[in-house]
Amino acid sequence: MKKILIVGGVAGGATAAARLRRLDETAEIIMFERGEYISFANCGLPYYIGGVIENRESLLVQTVEGMSKRFNLDIRNFSEVVSINPDKKELLIKNLKTDENYTENYDELILSPGASPIKPPIPGLDETDNVFTLRNIPDTDRIKSFVDNQNPQEAVVIGGGFIGVEMAENLVERGIKVHLVEMLDQVMAPFDFEMAQMLHEHMIDNGIDLVLGDGVSSFKDNGKTIVLNSGREISTDLTILSIGVRPENALAKSAGLELGDRGHIKVNENLETSKPHIYAVGDAIETQDLIYGKPATIALASPANRQARIVADRINGIDVKYKGVLGTSVAKVFDLVASSTGHSEKKLKSMGIENYEVVHIHPLSNAGYYPTAQPLHLKLIFEVPSGRILGAQAIGQNGVEKRIDVIATAIASKITVRELEDLELSYAPPFSSAKDPVDMAGYVATNLLDGLYSSVQANEIDDLIEKGGYLIDVRNPEERMLGYIEGSVSIPLDELRDRLDEIPKDKDIYVNCQVGLRGYLAGRVLAQNGINCKNVDGGYTTYKYLNLDNQKYNQEVDLKGIACTDNTEVLKKK
Repeated sequence: MKKILIVGGVAGGATAAARLRRLDETAEIIMFERGEYISFANCGLPYYIGGVIENRESLLVQTVEGMSKRFNLDIRNFSEVVSINPDKKELLIKNLKTDENYTENYDELILSPGASPIKPPIPGLDETDNVFTLRNIPDTDRIKSFVDNQNPQEAVVIGGGFIGVEMAENLVERGIKVHLVEMLDQVMAPFDFEMAQMLHEHMIDNGIDLVLGDGVSSFKDNGKTIVLNSGREISTDLTILSIGVRPENALAKSAGLELGDRGHIKVNENLETSKPHIYAVGDAIETQDLIYGKPATIALASPANRQARIVADRINGIDVKYKGVLGTSVAKVFDLVASSTGHSEKKLKSMGIENYEVVHIHPLSNAGYYPTAQPLHLKLIFEVPSGRILGAQAIGQNGVEKRIDVIATAIASKITVRELEDLELSYAPPFSSAKDPVDMAGYVATNLLDGLYSSVQANEIDDLIEKGGYLIDVRNPEERMLGYIEGSVSIPLDELRDRLDEIPKDKDIYVNCQVGLRGYLAGRVLAQNGINCKNVDGGYTTYKYLNLDNQKYNQEVDLKGIACTDNTEVLKKK
């Protein structure tokens, strides 16, 4: 009979325990948890604070009593594993209720210690009584109690990652004025800058004071005042620290396990650590990137669940392996959905990878004549010349995560953009179009690979015009009245064939439209008349978002509702 010890619960430890029991009724399975709760919905915590989730008990996926009985487990909460002796295959455990120390031996050991919020040594932080982090149920209870009882009017969220953005939204939902401070120039690091700009605008529209490119220098007045690096001071009744997490690796160090550069526990494809009979899963591990095989760390629930299942399988003789992570994620940002998978463009650049291309498309979420159709912004990144898909990002209101999930599956299946356009995806007017956005992304990427068009990114066009480039705006006059890129020349697509002689022969030619479709059509007309040109990728809409802070329009306008269509009827409705 095997004796299996598990350190830590939630997505990793609890999942492993349940799978182990389903595979072996005879194993002795003991799970240790330092806190009270062994399995809770940590991704739902901000929404409980915001009042969206009303019942606290619904956050508790499994209780100690319920899980112990159903799966015949020995679950010991309030038990801290102090150290590991891998030579003796033994743990030293402290009962936090009695302060008693004791040892427990194992045949197999699974580590799921998770990660803890980063609390940097900011001057004045230790004197605050209104600063919180959010990681578990007790954290949630403290924050919710503070909001319910202290009635804060103003709050600061420090950090623009997933938890920071979700907390900002939920505090706004509670009627609190929120300042979100992020040291980088954007929120949501998995997204590229031009995609994140859409989120920035939407957050500002919903009342958030978005402070980018600035950090916290110090706390004053027992946390009532936050001083930023820029010198700005913000008054606050409540502050949420959400600047990232670090792996809980003290146990791994005590056992002499090999760690990665950032302190994560290194594991192989079997999720084995550097010591025999010790496995590790979840936020604390360094695994590999599914696309390039490089070291990767991902603090997400889905990978942790999959890793836990694989470890349980391997302990029971099932030969499965963990292939790596894509980092597929989704988040709600007020009325928008933001989802991504694989590598961002900035990540590829940081890795020194240059053999890739990018396309932006802006289709509607479903058939345009159906009333629920909404703009959907999709960015696809792929390798050239192979067409291998490297990553994708999408933002919109409807059908966003569906498209990213399809592309994540495509990446895992190693299909290229050429095969992406052949996918047969479900269609009915309330849900999609006959040409699904995923298919459309494949069409555009394949056209680029085949040389049917070439493109420049929207953030390059100002410089190209300054250097003498000739930009043709092929939209209709009604659209151009709403604003245009400075230096562009208006030649509507339907007039292009009759005005070819206006196009200079001694300049680089570029075309832009609203979303890219008419630019592509114009490019085909020009190419077959001996004029080479490049399409401004993403069209006018992407250009708008790239210049949120320095808009270069002749008129300040709101393009919501027309951002993703080449149909002038929408303009008339506007």
